[in-house]
Amino acid sequence: MAKVSTERLASLIQREVAIIVNNEIKDLQVGYINITEARLTRDHSFATIYYTILSDDKEILDKAKKLLDKNNGLIRLKLAGKIRNTRKIPELIFKFDEALAYGNHIDKILKELKG
Repeated sequence: MAKVSTERLASLIQREVAIIVNNEIKDLQVGYINITEARLTRDHSFATIYYTILSDDKEILDKAKKLLDKNNGLIRLKLAGKIRNTRKIPELIFKFDEALAYGNHIDKILKELKG
């Protein structure tokens, strides 16, 4: 089977992890977890998965992080069942995507300045 490109594999991992997280390990208190990006190392041994949630409540953010970290092995196992065109499934590293929260913060400041 042909070797898949890093960008294409990262895109596939992003899509599949989003499906797994929101359909199989979901937590009603956390709500929907949006997987915003997946970045692979050159050798495909690690994938950093960036995510956001709709809440900016610190307690819910912590719950989301714990949920992803606790289920990391299960997510990776399910991912292995969905991705067949690679030799190994990368180790997953979940990181909160600060960009959206920062953008919302700037937007709020701008609205306050106008108002």
